[in-house]
Amino acid sequence: MRVGVFLNYIGLGANLMHLSYCHEIAKVFGPITLITLAKNLDQALEDDPLINEIKIFQKNKNITDIPKISSDLKKLKLDKIFIYYPSARLYSAAKIAGINQVFCYPIFKKKELHLVKAAKDFTCKHLNLVDCKTETTIQINQEKINDTKKYFDNNKCNLVIGAGSSGPDTRWGEENFSNLLNELNKEGEFFFFIQAGPDQMDISKKIINNIKKKNCMDLSNFSVREVVPFFAMCDMYVGNDSFMHHVTSQSQKPSIVLLINSPRAYTDYSKHYHRIIPHNANINNIDHKFLYSPNSISVDVVKNKVLELKSNWYF
Repeated sequence: MRVGVFLNYIGLGANLMHLSYCHEIAKVFGPITLITLAKNLDQALEDDPLINEIKIFQKNKNITDIPKISSDLKKLKLDKIFIYYPSARLYSAAKIAGINQVFCYPIFKKKELHLVKAAKDFTCKHLNLVDCKTETTIQINQEKINDTKKYFDNNKCNLVIGAGSSGPDTRWGEENFSNLLNELNKEGEFFFFIQAGPDQMDISKKIINNIKKKNCMDLSNFSVREVVPFFAMCDMYVGNDSFMHHVTSQSQKPSIVLLINSPRAYTDYSKHYHRIIPHNANINNIDHKFLYSPNSISVDVVKNKVLELKSNWYF
C-alpha cells in the first residue's frame, strides 16, 4: 500500500513539527510519501528510513489550482493520503486523483487552528490510537555526523545561535545577541555557531564582528543538508522562533526559544523547549498580531537561562 502525507506548509519548522505524526503513520503502513510546500525539506529528512520519498509541490491558493494538484497527486499512485490541513481544495484534488482513502482536517475549522493539538487528534483518530507522541528524533546518517564532529570542541559548551527568522517581528536583534555572547564568554568556555540563513548573512556578520572573543562560526551560507547535523550535535539552541530549534529539540537538546511575537503552538510539542517571553506578557496571548519590542526580553534573562541549563544534567 502506498501512503502519502500532505503537509500544506511552506516553512521548514511547521513541517518538522509534524514529523512525529509522519512516523506514526509509517509505523502502521510502512515508509510514506511525504508531500510538502517546503523547498528544502527533502534535504533535512533525506536520512529518515520512515520516509520513502519527498515530493515538493507548488503553493496552492485558488480553486483553479485543483487540476494541477490532482495531476501531480495522480502520478504518485497513492492508495491512501492524510492531509494535515483543512482544505476543500486539497481534499477535492485527492479525490479527483483517484486516491481511494482521503483523510483531511475538518474543512471549516481553519480559524485559530492549534497545529499540535489538531495534528495529534487527527493522527489518533485515523490510526485508532488512544495517544501518540508529539515529538520524535531527527535521523542523520553517521557519515554526516563524522564530517561535522571536527567543528566541535567537547571541552566547551557548543551553542547554536538562531539569529535569523522568517519575519523581522520575531527577531531578537543583532545587538542583543552580541551582548549575550559577550556576557556568556565572561562566564565560561563557549563556542557559538551563528545561523541566520543565506539571505540574512548581514545579521550573522554583525554579531560575529561584535564578539570580543573570536569563538564563533557562521553557518548562514551552509545548505540545509550541511547545517542540520550542527543543530543535532550542539549542546543547546538559543534564538528566535525558526526551523533550527525543531531540529535541536527533536535531537533531545535543550532549546531556548525567544517568543517575541510568535505563538506558543510552535513550541508546545516538545519537553526540550525552554521558552522566554516578553516581560509582563501572557504566553497564551502572544502571536503575530502583537508588536513586542526585541528589548522586551532582556539579555540577563536569557544569559541566566543558558547558565542554568548548562549547570544541570544536560552537560
